[in-house]
Amino acid sequence: MTIDEMNQKKKEYGYSYKYIAETSGVPISTVQKVLGKITSAPRKTTLDALYKVFRTDERHVDDMLFSNIYDTGYACEGNEDDYDIAGSSALKSESVIYGYIDGNKNSIYKDKQSKKVVNRKADKTIKDYLALPEGVRAELIDGVLYDMASPTSDHQGIIPALLTAFSQFIDSNNGRCLPYSAPMDVQLDCDDKTMVQPDVMVVCDRNKIKKDRIMGAPDLVVEILSPSTWNIDMGKKLIKYKKAGVREYWIVNIDSLEITVYYFEKTDIPEIYSFFDTVPVNIWDGRCMVDFKKIYDKISFLFEND
Repeated sequence: MTIDEMNQKKKEYGYSYKYIAETSGVPISTVQKVLGKITSAPRKTTLDALYKVFRTDERHVDDMLFSNIYDTGYACEGNEDDYDIAGSSALKSESVIYGYIDGNKNSIYKDKQSKKVVNRKADKTIKDYLALPEGVRAELIDGVLYDMASPTSDHQGIIPALLTAFSQFIDSNNGRCLPYSAPMDVQLDCDDKTMVQPDVMVVCDRNKIKKDRIMGAPDLVVEILSPSTWNIDMGKKLIKYKKAGVREYWIVNIDSLEITVYYFEKTDIPEIYSFFDTVPVNIWDGRCMVDFKKIYDKISFLFEND
């Protein structure tokens, strides 16, 4: 089996680098370099170990996608039906989330012993959001305020690259869409219970663009995972964005060097790309391509210093 055939099966069955590394016993950094063709002459023992992973691929695609994407144990809250985005109920545990309750920073979590939700108050509104102290970064989702920690340097290094790629495509095609990055408020449901700040977004309906915020769902949203927002971006926001009418949602995972792309207009099953791939933008029929290898090359020194 060739490297290209392995990459094809990786996409087809939704294998994550983490899953491949754990199953094969090959370090994740080696897996990334071999499948990304960074290593020109991988060892035969490495190739044999990887081959065994892809040889036993008689698995249900939906189950594989969700067991790999959500293998952190993080989750969102809501009705059980909300978890059935791709025929899976894998997101039913709850993890620590930080938020602001009555102006004070508190831990919001489900106590593992009592199994009771602590400080879970869904009674906040946009008025409370706008009244937060200056300098406090938070998002309001379904009446709950969630703290947003300061982003890391690798996180911030990706944003301008995406904005540039989107802007250049729009300008070269005389498009009317506009790209934005956080901090930019999005009143997602056009109600007083939700205000989010996507890392990067593209809005094509200019009627949604107001001076102080976006009213309604952007066409494309990109969230770059960080420890403080991981569970929200991969659970609660995934569901919120889909229901609100976001056409395409990218989740960029710097730790695993993967991009999970949901194109809700066609399917709830995501495509998974690596930082060594060129990722098509579906809302523009794939005519805009983002070369994540170039993005990785610019920030790769940050991984070397870890």
